[in-house]
Amino acid sequence: MGTAIIFLLVALLAVFGSISALKNKNILGILFGVGTLAVFGFFAIATLIHLPDSLPK
Repeated sequence: MGTAIIFLLVALLAVFGSISALKNKNILGILFGVGTLAVFGFFAIATLIHLPDSLPK
């Protein structure tokens, strides 16, 4: 659970970084920001969706 929260925070920071890179017209910053958002956001959302299935009953 802690990993998913950290990944979600990194994805949130990637959103702000991507917006800042768009304002400054920094192509490499946009590329890395959107890539980070895609990877970390995907893993955070996938972990949070499948978390109830992995908890003991």
